[in-house]
Amino acid sequence: MGTEQKKPIRVLIADDHPMMRDGLRAAIQLEEGMEVVGEAVDGAQAITLFESLQPDVTLMDLQMPHVDGLQAITAIQKLSPGAGIVVFTIYPGDARVTQALTLGATSYLLKSASREEIVEAVRATAEGRQVMAAEISHDLSAHRGTAGLTVRELSVLRLVKSGLSNRAIADSLFVTEDTVKSHMKNILFKLGASDRTHAVIIAVRRGFIDP
Repeated sequence: MGTEQKKPIRVLIADDHPMMRDGLRAAIQLEEGMEVVGEAVDGAQAITLFESLQPDVTLMDLQMPHVDGLQAITAIQKLSPGAGIVVFTIYPGDARVTQALTLGATSYLLKSASREEIVEAVRATAEGRQVMAAEISHDLSAHRGTAGLTVRELSVLRLVKSGLSNRAIADSLFVTEDTVKSHMKNILFKLGASDRTHAVIIAVRRGFIDP
C-alpha cells in the first residue's frame, strides 16, 4: 500500500501592493506542500475570495484601501469561525496586535520577516498553532497589564494628532474644554507621556492610532 499524500496548504494572499504579493507568492510556491489559491488587492476582495475559495490560511495586510485588514478579519471570522489568518504588516505595536488577535487573527508577522519565518507561520497557522514576530512578543510582554485607552480618549488623541487645540477638540466632540483637558490628563498618565506631542508619538508606535 502506498502512503497517503497530504493535501497542500491552500493560501490566500491579501495585500494591496503588487510587489509584495509577488514576493509572498514566490516564497510560498517554492515550499513543497503549499500553494497560493488566490490574491486579493483589498479587504473587500479578501472576504469575497475567502468565501469562494475556503483557503486553509489567509495572509492579511492591515493597511488596505476600501476595507482594511481588521475589517476583513472580522468578516472572515463570521464566515468561518476559527479561520487561520496570519497578519503580515509593517506595523508593530501592542495595541494593534491585541486588536487583531481579539478579532480573530491567529499569527502576527512583520514584513521584515524572512522567507523561512513566513513559511513557518503559514504551516503553524494551518495546524492551529500561533506564531508571533519576536518584536511583537516583546511589545506585548512590555505592556502587559497596562491600561488601554477609551473610545473617547482615542477620539481626543486623533484630533490632537490633527493639530487641533483643546478648544477646537471640545467643539468637535460637543464637550467642554475642561472635559478635553481631563481626557488629556488621563491619556498622558496611561501612556507615560510628557506632553501632547509625546502622547501622539507613543500612541502611533503602540498602534492605538494610525500613523
